[in-house]
Amino acid sequence: MAQNILFVCVENAGRSQMAEAFFKKYGKNKFDVISAGTIPATKLNPIVVSVMDEIGIDMTFQTPKLLSGDMIEQSFKTINMGCVDKESCPALFVKDIVDWNISDPKNKTIEQVRIIRDDIKSNVLKMIDSFND
Repeated sequence: MAQNILFVCVENAGRSQMAEAFFKKYGKNKFDVISAGTIPATKLNPIVVSVMDEIGIDMTFQTPKLLSGDMIEQSFKTINMGCVDKESCPALFVKDIVDWNISDPKNKTIEQVRIIRDDIKSNVLKMIDSFND
């Protein structure tokens, strides 16, 4: 049975969505992966969708999801992408969480979001490699 990987942030509109998309692409279906937020936005950040499209990953059908207790309980690994809003930070609600402390792409330029995207890709690939050891 596949183990669940959960990527969390506040709005689930950028970082955690990119991490989910990269994990789905490179994780070879060994894990079930999902992302969610404590206060989900109504839609994905359009710049995030654009920079992922630049590298051949289509996120147009992904939508922000609300983090639930079931998601947390069923996850093998939970990764917090980083928090700006300390009061709704997922790290407050989840034990054994790994914190990547990645900048929020909200209100950033496309160049800045590309750097965030590449940082997330690097972290996801390192994580996948660590599971293969």
